Amino acid sequence: MEYIPNILFAIALVLGIGYFTRNVRKLIRNIKLGKAVDASDNKKERWMNMARIALGQSKMVKRPIAGLLHVVVYVGFIIINIEVLEIIIDGLFGTHRIGLKVLSESIYGFLIGSFEILAVLVLVSVVAFWLRRNVIKLKRFLSSEMKGWPKNDGNIILYFEVVLMCLFLIMNATDTPFQDMGHGNIISQFIAPWFQGMSEGTLYTIERTAWWLHIIGILVFLNYLYFSKHLHILLAFPNTYYGSVEPKGKFDNLEAVTNEVKLMMDPNADPFAAAPEGAEDEVPEKFGASDVMDLNQIQLLNAYTCTECGRCTSACPANLTGKKLSPRKIMMDTRDRLEEVGKNIDANNGEFKDDGKQLLGDYITHEELWACTTCNACVEECPVSINPLSIIVDMRRYLVMEQSAAPMELNNMMTNIENNGAPWPYNQMDRLNWKDE
Repeated sequence: MEYIPNILFAIALVLGIGYFTRNVRKLIRNIKLGKAVDASDNKKERWMNMARIALGQSKMVKRPIAGLLHVVVYVGFIIINIEVLEIIIDGLFGTHRIGLKVLSESIYGFLIGSFEILAVLVLVSVVAFWLRRNVIKLKRFLSSEMKGWPKNDGNIILYFEVVLMCLFLIMNATDTPFQDMGHGNIISQFIAPWFQGMSEGTLYTIERTAWWLHIIGILVFLNYLYFSKHLHILLAFPNTYYGSVEPKGKFDNLEAVTNEVKLMMDPNADPFAAAPEGAEDEVPEKFGASDVMDLNQIQLLNAYTCTECGRCTSACPANLTGKKLSPRKIMMDTRDRLEEVGKNIDANNGEFKDDGKQLLGDYITHEELWACTTCNACVEECPVSINPLSIIVDMRRYLVMEQSAAPMELNNMMTNIENNGAPWPYNQMDRLNWKDE
């Protein structure tokens, strides 16, 4: 009978980590639906970006209030959960505060005391975040794409953090031997009087209940991440590593088009010299992107990493002037479509069955795409190196090169460039006529 709690703990741990692993494999599967990208270059710069942006939160603090609050939650939540290691050991082997047997009372007390201070700071920051969303109602949290689940998701994660921090403090406050030790109860000593007058048995029951709820809450939180925008807690690190190291504004060239240009520049070139055997039978690659499978793996990783913070949209000049474009919505739509494709694959034994839908048209409209000024403001603002512009440009390429569906003004400009060598509708011979006027 004495081993039943240990067995139950082991079962909960296996189920929690097992379900999380299953979802991570599904996540990787979905990202790999995109085109492979070679990101083996500039490794030193990529590691520096990850350390500076993801770990160091350098872009978060550009907006000081939100940035500092986020740093507190980030640091506090990560450091406090170091204690999860102690909880896991205690749960599996039936020990209680194994850290006291490994460390001295003063060192252990210093660590737990630090955790308690951080827990209070996290609570204060989370309350501030909740007020910003629900009372102050910052404009960037009120966009049309933030209604329904995105709004609820943002609040749910705040409630999660409040509950976990409170359980941690209650667990310490009702642990009589820990309180009697006099080390580490910097905050919980002020909570302990709330439970005065209760019997030892009642205090033990409350402490054990808080302990169990705390670890189960962490496992639930871990598995909730897959369904939440807070997946960026995990993906911000690979996303900043694989983020572009090219100068902003530099667009990639389509390989198929580049090869055609090279052939045009070299009339003596053999068009089939470098082609692999059987290439002439292959279906030509689509120009641009109309669905998530046409995007590359880094763009799909971007979609899953999106924090829905809205910094990109709040800096977008097209959005600020009342146009329909919202870079945040572009990323959310891409993720929603990718999830829809993933569920389709799951329902059809690992194969995608055409559902008659695609990212272009069913999720993202032509109007949104052509509203973009390609100014890179969204890329510059993103705190985790997401690039909505790359998706917009690829979808524009599809509209222009596959469907010839560019706006009339753009078609006129391209026709003028083709005929006159300039965007204006004047013959090359007439270019200098203005000097005679």
